[in-house]
Amino acid sequence: MTAVAERMPALYLSHGAPPLADDPQWPRELAAWSADLPRPTAILIVSAHWEEAPLALSATSTVPLVYDFWGFPERYYQVRYEAPGAPALAQSVRKLLRGAGMPVHDEPDRGLDHGAYVPLKEMFPAADIPVLQMSMPTLDPRRLLEIGRKLAPLRDEGVLIIGSGFFTHNLAALRQEGGLPSWSVEFDDWGNRALLAQDVDALLDFEHKAPAGRLAHPRTEHFAPLFVTLGAAEDELGSGRSVIDGFWLGLAKRSLQYG
Repeated sequence: MTAVAERMPALYLSHGAPPLADDPQWPRELAAWSADLPRPTAILIVSAHWEEAPLALSATSTVPLVYDFWGFPERYYQVRYEAPGAPALAQSVRKLLRGAGMPVHDEPDRGLDHGAYVPLKEMFPAADIPVLQMSMPTLDPRRLLEIGRKLAPLRDEGVLIIGSGFFTHNLAALRQEGGLPSWSVEFDDWGNRALLAQDVDALLDFEHKAPAGRLAHPRTEHFAPLFVTLGAAEDELGSGRSVIDGFWLGLAKRSLQYG
């Protein structure tokens, strides 16, 4: 990796599920992406799989992972990702958010969930960069955008901010339909065009503005981390680009970089 840049990018990625590691293409895409990034001083990640209010911060020491999935082969529960904790980053997050009147509390025993460690294991396999996970205290896009805005200064300290979700996510509909569903394709196309046009207002109202918006996201927790990323990158949305696109088991795996 190259030396730390003056400012780190902000990312939104589709994180897949534990079997992502077995895919013939996606791990290579994630690894190539990280190889082109400057080396972060630390990583702050917001996952679709941790909703907690008030906003919470994960352990600042190395603790066991959270295997928040069921019915998979045993080997997926043996995965380890023992990244260092990030106490200094946690203190910076507290200062930025509490200074803006946003409550923050600590969950000192809470490890990284699969929305965090599955992609990080492919992108930073050495697990030598401090990682802090932050909960989503709400699914309200506007409030998440504001949280991202408050966290933006961390990028100037070498912190890589990652929103981790899935660009489309309706597992029940996939089980019914199979194949590549039209709602996933249509939403992915609409979302890509809205991002290229920097149409944040449309994205904030995606449930109503996007074709098949409520079908692509019957519950919005996998799209919601995007708004933390957009808030953290608000002054440079024109730099946005899709680094990974296409589909995985019918879901759009579009993943984005700003900066």
